[in-house]
Amino acid sequence: VQLQASGGGLAQAGGSLKLSCAASGITNSINAFGWYRQDPGKEREVVAAISSHGDTNYIDSVKGRFTISMNIAKNTVYLQMNSLKPEDTAVYYCNAGSSYGSFWGQGTLVTVSS
Repeated sequence: VQLQASGGGLAQAGGSLKLSCAASGITNSINAFGWYRQDPGKEREVVAAISSHGDTNYIDSVKGRFTISMNIAKNTVYLQMNSLKPEDTAVYYCNAGSSYGSFWGQGTLVTVSS
C-alpha cells in the first residue's frame, strides 16, 4: 500500500484546510485509515481515525472542528480541519492499517498563524 498525502499549508487561526491522502496498491486490504500529527520534539499522536465501516474517532482537542471521511471509490481519505488553532501546527501524516501491516504517507506541514 502506498499513500500520497496533500493539502497542507498555511492558514490563519479560525481558518480551514483540507488534507487528502490517496491510497494505491492492495487497497482492498485496508481496514482503517488514520491521520496523525507530530510537532518537533514531541511524539506522533493520532488525530482522527476511520474504519472501513465508516466508524470515526477523534482526539478531544479536535472534536467538533475536524472531520475525517473517505471516498472508497477513489481510495482516498480526507481530513477537513475547521476553526484551526495555532496549536494545530504540526506535520500531518496519513496511515493505513491493512492485513499486510501499517503503512505511512509522507508528512504534510500544516502551519496555523495567530
